[in-house]
Amino acid sequence: MKIGIIGGNGKTGSAVYQEALKRGHQPTAIVRNAEKGQAVLGDDASLLVKDAFELTAAELTDFDVVVDAFAVPMGSPIAYLHLDLLTKLVHDLRTTTTRLVLIIGAASLKMPDGKRLLDQLLKTPGHEDWIGVPLNQTYEYHFLQMIDNVDWVAISPQRNFGPGPTTGYVMGTDEIMFDSAGKSELSNGNMALAILDEIEAPQHRRERFTVRNQED
Repeated sequence: MKIGIIGGNGKTGSAVYQEALKRGHQPTAIVRNAEKGQAVLGDDASLLVKDAFELTAAELTDFDVVVDAFAVPMGSPIAYLHLDLLTKLVHDLRTTTTRLVLIIGAASLKMPDGKRLLDQLLKTPGHEDWIGVPLNQTYEYHFLQMIDNVDWVAISPQRNFGPGPTTGYVMGTDEIMFDSAGKSELSNGNMALAILDEIEAPQHRRERFTVRNQED
């Protein structure tokens, strides 16, 4: 399949790119800077050098799947771009056959007490300095639930999400999950694994799921 990856030179986007390539698909990293893209993915990487907000509907629908791995740093004053980009993608992909795969944060997942992780984060001292990204990614999830004419799926990591290998994952729906050591963790490698599994054999249509690292 032809898979466009917005933010394909980022930590998660690059893991998705490499996993897609390994499986014989045709991934294209959508990046703003060719040199940075090649530095991460290699000189022979397939790149579409363009700002995501300037992508045309024709460019997007040339892909079988578009993966939105766009991210701004925690604490960024432009966290709202997460939601801005999603609304653009939904507009351009309505009533098309291109599937939208969106990586959203863990903030909208539920804790064991039934409350959202976001509710806990909002009570953390100093949250005003960094809450923008979790808040806007929660908005993304709420927005997606109103969309019935785009073939979308959203994937949330667990509370601790960062670099790591592809070792396997455990799937959930809307909850924070813990391993036997009480850790709620997901690696970029396992996120990429889950995304490609979903792309190749869809199990979720217009819904969100989550995964955590599988234990040894």
